[in-house]
Parts: sequence; C-alpha cells; structure tokens
Amino acid sequence: MSIPPAALLDGITVLDFTRVLAGPYCTRMLGDLGARVIKIERPGEGDEVRHIVQQLMPGERTDQSSYFWRINTSKYGIGVDLAHPQAKPLVHDLVRKADVVVENFSPGVMMRYGFDADSLRALKPELVYCSISGFGQTGPLSSMQAYAHLINAISGLMDLDRGGQTEPRVSYMQTADVLSGAHAFGAICAALVRRGVSGRGATLDVSMLECMIAADDVSYTALLNGGEAHRGVRVGMLVHEIGGRHFAVQTAGAPQLWTKLLELMGKPELATDPRFSTVIARRQNWNALMAIYREWLDTFESVEQAIAQLTSARIPTVPMLSPEEIINHPQIAARRAFPSQPHPVAGEVRVTATPFFVDGAPTHPLRPAPYRVGEDTRQVLAEVLGYGEQQIDDLHKAKVIAIP
Repeated sequence: MSIPPAALLDGITVLDFTRVLAGPYCTRMLGDLGARVIKIERPGEGDEVRHIVQQLMPGERTDQSSYFWRINTSKYGIGVDLAHPQAKPLVHDLVRKADVVVENFSPGVMMRYGFDADSLRALKPELVYCSISGFGQTGPLSSMQAYAHLINAISGLMDLDRGGQTEPRVSYMQTADVLSGAHAFGAICAALVRRGVSGRGATLDVSMLECMIAADDVSYTALLNGGEAHRGVRVGMLVHEIGGRHFAVQTAGAPQLWTKLLELMGKPELATDPRFSTVIARRQNWNALMAIYREWLDTFESVEQAIAQLTSARIPTVPMLSPEEIINHPQIAARRAFPSQPHPVAGEVRVTATPFFVDGAPTHPLRPAPYRVGEDTRQVLAEVLGYGEQQIDDLHKAKVIAIP
C-alpha cells in the first residue's frame, strides 16, 4: 500500500475490535490517515452492519452493505473467534505488533476474553488502549447496553430537542456514535503524541453519554451554575417556508447581525423597543421577535429572492436541501467529499470522506473495506506476525481464524 504525504499516522498499527458505528468510525479515520488498521471480525456473520441496507450485491450476497463499506474502508480484515482457547496467543502476538487497541464492546466483555486494558498493557506497557462504551467503564450504568437512540433519550438532549412544543421523537442522526468515535480518534492521536515524547502508553475510556452532554452549548452550563435549561425553541434560529420550500436563517450569535437585520427590514424603531433593546431582552421575547421576522420574510416571493437579499446584507442563510440535492451539490463536488472505492464485484462504491483536509488535500480511504469476513487473515498473519503457511492452516482447521 503506497502512503501519500498526508498520511499522518504512517507506521502506526491499530488492532480494531470494534463493530457497528462508534468504534469503526474512529478506526476508519485512523486508517484514512495512514495507520495500518487490522479489523477483527467474528467468523461467520462478522460485523452485524454487513447485513443491513443498502446491499451492494442484492440477490447475490447479504453481507455487503454500503453502511459497512463506508465505515470500514482503509482497513485490513481478519476473522478470529475470540472465545476459542487458541485465540489468546494469536491476539497477544498481534498486540505485540500494535500501537493502538480500540474496542467498543459492553464493559466486561474484553475482560472475559482476557483482552482488557490491564491485561494487554501488562503485555505491552506502551500500548494505547481505547474503550468506547455507552456510559463509560465505571459507574452504576456502565454495564447497560447502549445504542445511539437510547443515549439520546437518557442524555437530556431528546428532551431539549422538543423545543417546548412537540412530543419526544426518535432522532434520525446517530449522533452519540459519531461523536464518541470522533472523540476517541482525538484522544488516541493525543495519546500517541505523548507516547512519542515519553514512551508512556495510555488507557482511554470514552463515554457516549458524556459526549452527548458535551455537545450541548447552553443548558448544562446554565444548570450547573444556578440557571435553567432552555426548553423553548432555539433563540435566534429560524426555519421559514415560502411556496412549499424552506430555508434557514441565523439572526443571532455574531456581532452586528441585529443591526443589519433592522436596516434590511426597515425597522429601526425596534432598536429602542424595550422588548428587544438588549441581547437578554431579545432572548426573553424571542417569540414576539420571531413573529416580526416571519411577517417580514413572508413579503418575499420566493426562497431564492429571500436568500439573495439576506446574503447580500451578510445575514447567514441557506436553503434547506434534501439528501438527493446535497450529494450533487457543487460545494460537495469541489471538496471531493464522496470518493469512490473499488469493490471486487459491485464495481465502484462511493463513500463519504473523512471530513477534513490535510496539507490542502482531502482525506480519502487508502484501501477498500474487507470484502469477506477474514479477507486478509492469511496476509496479515504472514506479513505482520511472520506465521508460516502450516501454522496458519492449522489455526484455520482448528476454527480459530476465518479464511474465505
């Protein structure tokens, strides 16, 4: 595998015990930056998201979902039965070659296998070991199962998202998974920097619940300091409809927005209206101010006309787009945000890019996702561990490893 200049983690080996989304999102970013990521899957079924929609080969295989392909590019895939008695020496050999271990099982699972942080860091003290879980490795809820939907509910964010107006609803976004994967990625990179300076490894414990709480910008800091949670609609933010189309406008949060809006609306008298004369007053009377904004926005003939005037006055505004519109948007095309990866049967598969540039270039996958469970088992055991053909065949016959 050739390494481009922007591959910041070239030379780092990551042992990836993760599945579904939070962990694989983290390890894909590590792989996109040049780390050699070795994904361990259960023989047979493999990562369960292989089997969900959309299947890239409908009618032929049921383990080729676009979901799996997107978050597992830039990885080598091996199949290992972690519960098999002969798996422990194999995993230990892999750990000795690794710089990082990432896992997102429920707390206690890796300990039952003998692959917990204490055990593996005793084997290799300089190892960076990262656990991602719903509630963290400690505390009264640590053993509970976790899904993004459940974390959203228990975090308080589902309550706040109601805006004081609607019943609680299921969020479309898997925010807790992506946030925890991104936080784990950052913590791992920081731990590798420290290890490079001091030689010390690290044990990292990332909580999906705490990542969600950290994503709130107003309510928790207010509550912690004697204030109240804001359960109304978000102040300063508008979504408005004209002719069946919607657009979003930001009316607060940056210097001079209020002054610019008054000038554009032709309503200078609002500046001295006691309901709106200060930032706090405008927050307290947001519903009344929002009604004034909406009445003015209704004077436009179209969304395009409203956006053009608002934008010319430096008022932040954008149209609300559908996913079908955004995948073909020129901004996304300019940023090369949907790179293609070769699939051995289905042809080219488009995926999302890791969402940052390095040295002026987008961060794209360096290799396709593992096609089958254990796709690279033989190669990894031979090249990384130096195992001979007979040793690999014996492990395969004993059903310790999977080889397609």
